[in-house]
Amino acid sequence: MITSTSSATTGRTGTLEPTEPLDGLGGKTSPESDRAVTLHAASSRITDIGRRAIDTDAAETVMDITIPVYNEEKDIETCIRRLGNYLEEHFPYSFSVTVADNASTDQTLVIAERLAREMPHVRVVHLDEKGRGNALRRVWSEPSAAVLVYMDVDLSTDLAALQPLVAPLVTGHSDLAIGSRLARNARVVRGAKREFISRSYNLLLRTFMGAHFSDAQCGFKAIRADVARQLIPHTGDGAWFFDTEILVLAERIGLRVAEVPVDWTDDPDSSVDVVRTATDDLKGMVRLSAAMANGRIPISALREELGRGAIAGQTNNLFGQVVRFCVVGAGSTLAYIVLFLLLRSALGAQWANFAALLITAVANTGVNRFFTFGVTGRNKAMTHHIQGLLVFGLGWALTSGALWGVHQLRGDHAVVETGALVMANLMATLLKFLMFRWWVFRSEAESTRPSEADDAARTVA
Repeated sequence: MITSTSSATTGRTGTLEPTEPLDGLGGKTSPESDRAVTLHAASSRITDIGRRAIDTDAAETVMDITIPVYNEEKDIETCIRRLGNYLEEHFPYSFSVTVADNASTDQTLVIAERLAREMPHVRVVHLDEKGRGNALRRVWSEPSAAVLVYMDVDLSTDLAALQPLVAPLVTGHSDLAIGSRLARNARVVRGAKREFISRSYNLLLRTFMGAHFSDAQCGFKAIRADVARQLIPHTGDGAWFFDTEILVLAERIGLRVAEVPVDWTDDPDSSVDVVRTATDDLKGMVRLSAAMANGRIPISALREELGRGAIAGQTNNLFGQVVRFCVVGAGSTLAYIVLFLLLRSALGAQWANFAALLITAVANTGVNRFFTFGVTGRNKAMTHHIQGLLVFGLGWALTSGALWGVHQLRGDHAVVETGALVMANLMATLLKFLMFRWWVFRSEAESTRPSEADDAARTVA
């Protein structure tokens, strides 16, 4: 059995030394000097926190592959022997294989322990509870290598993708790597049902959680051990959502996720309940969103400690913000119309408009704060809500003006009023987005950008 501890370290990338822009006589610079200044100007904008390359010649094991298993007595021996033979013949670095038994009730554990006695690079970890997330959290919390990989026992993914998966982590270029069945150059064989569910789920992640990775659930992923140590304590799912959880957290704190197109063949005998898994994943999205929004997961602190920083002038993706803002706006508008119609007979049109707009405005600010603009925790939450109420005041002025205009034209029918309010709300929504983006939440975006002093400090270093 193999046991070892990971000692991968992190460090900041360097920058070019400053170059004198003028010659000794105060004249124009030479072409070589101009080029040096340009290179320095470009490099000084990069404030990346890189990872040191892993020493592949050190005594520490470079890669450990975890295979979570539950009642896999039919497949486990074939899987482990095939994987071991491939690694010995093709993988250029030291490796180990960890079989994580999730409370199997058949002969899986017995077979795994026999394989560990026969194969020196195999070890076995037994858990008394089921769940892929539980298995990976247990193994990765006490890493036995510098790069931690996991793959499914059916080996549906072509092993030729293993070295491209690990390479960006070994060099320090990336923090995590995933095999993607949805990448353009991937080659996949699977049924229409699983294809539809997989694409729909990943579309939801990209739309509602701002994810940029293309395939959350492919059982072929890798993470640097030094990064895993920092992320694992902030994960909570014990089953299939663990993959999504750690990927979303990684992106939110500014880590780099590399994607590798894979050749993947569906296992027709897979015991995974696809529909139940998808449902549990949707529930996980809600839990994770709430944890990031209320500050239970300290996104800002993790970003400062682990994040790769930013490039000067980098901003949040406008298209993604617009899509998420429109989704929130559609929900707010529907809620507003319902409240207005319910309150109109009791309060009158103007007061019903004011009450409905106020209630939905408070909820709208809170949801947009996290969902659209990615602001987490309670810091400045009250300030943001006060600013949101000022924005609400502008929306109220537009809608009240629309009602006043309708009444001046002697149109006091509920349908006419509702139509005018919807048009006014569309104008107010556009104004609200612009003010949210450039005023209410602008300071949060700016605070994540490097200052000129930081640039100077890094240049000197």
